[in-house]
Amino acid sequence: MSTHHNPAVQNDDAMWQYEDHPHDVIGTRTLGFWLYMMSDLMIFAALFATFGIYADGMHSAGSFQPGQVIDPNLALWSSGLIFASVLAYGYAMVALKKASRSGVLLGLGIAFLLGLAFLGMEWHEFSGLAHMGAIPQKSGFLSDFWVIVLTHGVHVMFGLLWMLTMLVQVAREGFTENVVYRLLNLKIFWLFQAVIWVCVFTLVYLMGSTSIATL
Repeated sequence: MSTHHNPAVQNDDAMWQYEDHPHDVIGTRTLGFWLYMMSDLMIFAALFATFGIYADGMHSAGSFQPGQVIDPNLALWSSGLIFASVLAYGYAMVALKKASRSGVLLGLGIAFLLGLAFLGMEWHEFSGLAHMGAIPQKSGFLSDFWVIVLTHGVHVMFGLLWMLTMLVQVAREGFTENVVYRLLNLKIFWLFQAVIWVCVFTLVYLMGSTSIATL
């Protein structure tokens, strides 16, 4: 009759490793950046909630109604630009995995130019609103509309400055640890801007423009 013995339990030295391990610097810094993005998300959530109250046409103070100042057709072109910019940045990330410096520079350059065109369309839109007198001081609705869209625009502007910096650093330093984690965090930031713009386009430009009949 054969006997079966249970495998011996490993001792503490085998089960636990007490020595220090090197930290994943890129992963740690990326996690910290995610936490920052969550705080940014709460800011936009508050702005969207406020807009949901003001966009009913009852807070126009006798001034411009939502349907008179919100142009979803113009915002649709802006959407195409920001999505194309994200796609170009995705190409840069593929090139990063292949350690192709020229590919990363090309993707970043295209993403930068498309993002710059996005800001140019916003400048065109809001300079037109200012010319017709639809400025934030007119009503609570206009104040929130300007704040939402321009807050996103400021984020895009800082993203472009960051992208321009990374173009210089990739060209000079290549793929050092610092350069790589900055590229990864910029990817998170840039994708976040596209996601926020989807919310802006849907809640502000589409729903806002149809909340009350235009003149």
